[in-house]
Amino acid sequence: MTAPPSPAAEPAPPANPILWADPQRAAVFEGWLAGIAAAHHLLPGTVRLASADASFRRYFRVGTTEAAGTRIVMDAPPDKENSEPFVHIARLMAEAGVTAPRVLEWDRPNGFLLLDDLGHQTMLDVIDPARPDASRPLYDEAIDALIRWQLASRPGVLPPYDRALLERELALFPEWYIGRHRGIAVEGKLKERLERSFKLIVESNLASPSVYVHRDFMPRNLMVRSGADLGVLDFQDAVYGPITYDIASLMRDAFLSWEEEFVLDITVRYWEAARKAKLPVDPDFGAFYRSVEWMGLQRHLKVAGIFARLTLRDGKPRYLADTPRFIAYIRSTASRYMELTPLLRVIDEIEGSSAITGFAYGRV
Repeated sequence: MTAPPSPAAEPAPPANPILWADPQRAAVFEGWLAGIAAAHHLLPGTVRLASADASFRRYFRVGTTEAAGTRIVMDAPPDKENSEPFVHIARLMAEAGVTAPRVLEWDRPNGFLLLDDLGHQTMLDVIDPARPDASRPLYDEAIDALIRWQLASRPGVLPPYDRALLERELALFPEWYIGRHRGIAVEGKLKERLERSFKLIVESNLASPSVYVHRDFMPRNLMVRSGADLGVLDFQDAVYGPITYDIASLMRDAFLSWEEEFVLDITVRYWEAARKAKLPVDPDFGAFYRSVEWMGLQRHLKVAGIFARLTLRDGKPRYLADTPRFIAYIRSTASRYMELTPLLRVIDEIEGSSAITGFAYGRV
């Protein structure tokens, strides 16, 4: 879920040494880096760990002999991570006119990649949630990048975001968040309500036209670069699917929340830009916004399940701290649509809160 942190402004890296569980892999890495150092003006002695993300990938930072120059190295063990999609999608983004890290070198057998350095600040670093007006220009830039990416879309190039994938994503919520994290058996009325709601969500999302979908298009993965376009990271899971997904991801973020007025404003700006670009958004904004909300609901349920899995299976508890934000997103959306009352009842039951009343009718 997370992007590598931005590189340091100076070639001299911070004291953050690399620890290797496998000495043989460490030796292979050192040999590979030494072999490409001259061609890319690298300073192998400056390599330091930059970050690890929610997957098995790690990112290193390496200085160069160029003024204030650094590069990013991705460590993606091939038995755990397939780097092919990253390389493929980086090329697609370049063709679309979107700024993304170029793959300068790729040791395919061993899973080491040398990448461009896109700057030192993410959009999340510079956003002030208390000043939405000051943040609007950055969101306009994000919309520009998103429109370019979507305009490049072609069927058959990226994996389809189809019914099977949508259903697999939703299944993470009952298995990992409800069953394993909350310790509640998913059976009886609770299971029935989830199944009814999930069917509606999947059908709504499949009804949206398909374009290229980044899948984590959010401020933490967008790099602010002085005098240049925003850079885009963490795109290796891109698919061909609902046009509503990335704008939902951008405005209902994993790491910050905006007031509804600002969310609407930016979504309208995206919708107007998409219509002008002749992208296949619904001509009625109300219908489009409903589709965005239902697409966001898919994402929120999926991410809550993933964050629980990262904690319980992978030993990465920091992600679970953000699940209250996603539960709030889920409750907010479900409370607006009568047909989602069963889902709202589920959330209230597993979170131990009072159900919202007065807006829905019928058997739930």
